[in-house]
Amino acid sequence: MTENVISSLQNPRVKQLVLLQQKSSERRKTELFVVEGQREIAHCAEAGYQFDSLYYCPELCLSHGDVLFDSGLLPSQKSVPMIQVSAAVYEKIAYRGSTEGLLAVVHAKAHTLDSLQLPDNPVIVVLESVEKPGNLGAVLRTADAAHADAVIVCDPLTDLYNPNLIRSSIGAIFTVPCVACTSEDCIAFLKTRGIQILTAQLQDSHLYYDTDMRKGTAIVMGTESTGLTDVWRQAADAHIRIPMLGRLDSLNVSVSAAILLFEAVRQRQIQR
Repeated sequence: MTENVISSLQNPRVKQLVLLQQKSSERRKTELFVVEGQREIAHCAEAGYQFDSLYYCPELCLSHGDVLFDSGLLPSQKSVPMIQVSAAVYEKIAYRGSTEGLLAVVHAKAHTLDSLQLPDNPVIVVLESVEKPGNLGAVLRTADAAHADAVIVCDPLTDLYNPNLIRSSIGAIFTVPCVACTSEDCIAFLKTRGIQILTAQLQDSHLYYDTDMRKGTAIVMGTESTGLTDVWRQAADAHIRIPMLGRLDSLNVSVSAAILLFEAVRQRQIQR
């Protein structure tokens, strides 16, 4: 269902979209967030999110928004208002320029630890106080590639619907179960379920490839500048490290996540 074209930058819808893109407080208050790009929007719909509205700019669209519905990419969103916008308006409301002229406003979901549906012997990534949305997005891409069972963000410094996080994850925020909680709640959750806690740290640690990751495992990483807090170091079943052969003593958290996650993948493939 298409509404009239929006061409004014002063339109109330335009102002709300800008707020949703820029302010986490607006996303929390309205329980709405923005997704840009056909691929990301399709992943979002496949994950069961409900859309509030969909905006498209004919000059920028690789395919008209109706094609998304006709092709079955958004089967549950038939009644969502489709709103045409001018190129100037799209430039105003879009967080990034190269998103195919397609943007959706989506109802947020409440993600909790209790809602996680984990298999036997899961592999989980835990991130403590990761500040940069781009880093978290990159970790989510890695988690999707390694088919991790969940990503748990403890004491987050960014919200899960930050547009830069969605962009950098290229939609993996919708393909990998992701939960935000406190470190204490996460530790209790893991301990109750018998999932071993492996903390990535330089001090008092063993090489990661000498550590058994074939059973239920949570790989825990902190910030690049300060590492993990003592609450995680004390809760750990083992401390692991990636050998650093150069003069620097740390890797980007997304690179570390990739190394450690694919070691878990390797060990489990050998086990089969």
